[in-house]
Amino acid sequence: MRFIKTFIIIGLILAVGLFGCTSENKSVAPTQEEVTKDLVPPKAEVKGSAFLMELSDLKVVMTVNIASKEIVETPSLKGKIKITNKSKDILDIKAITLEYLNETGKPIPYKADEKVSKVSPFLKVLQPEEVAEGSLDVTLPLNAIKEKSLRKIDVILVYVPSPLKREKLSLSGKVE
Repeated sequence: MRFIKTFIIIGLILAVGLFGCTSENKSVAPTQEEVTKDLVPPKAEVKGSAFLMELSDLKVVMTVNIASKEIVETPSLKGKIKITNKSKDILDIKAITLEYLNETGKPIPYKADEKVSKVSPFLKVLQPEEVAEGSLDVTLPLNAIKEKSLRKIDVILVYVPSPLKREKLSLSGKVE
């Protein structure tokens, strides 16, 4: 009798353990994916009066809803940048700004709900013939992708030519 009671108790414990504590582990399939497309052409060279700029590995990165194939976030333009100082002066580079133009040469606007990041800080001081390399990571207006209206990208290099004139001013004071 004792053997049967023990067997029944062990059976009940196993049944509760197997069936009573089951949890449904449903794996959820991702609803979004990251899509990367090459910019055509993926490489460009821009010459200015004081510099040579090379852009390479230019790619557009988008987050897309898998079911609807709609772009769900502001696309990004990524790539590598190389700047060579071709002047006889020192160049104090501050930033690189991009402007996206359509087929008529007008800027492509961002929508109100889009993330706008069209300036890439590039804080470097370049001596004559010195080269600086970095990465480019800015946003691209959604309309440039959806309507396929992008025809031209203006790259604006923001820099201060040197020799700079600096003046030091001294104030006398104390904290009491």
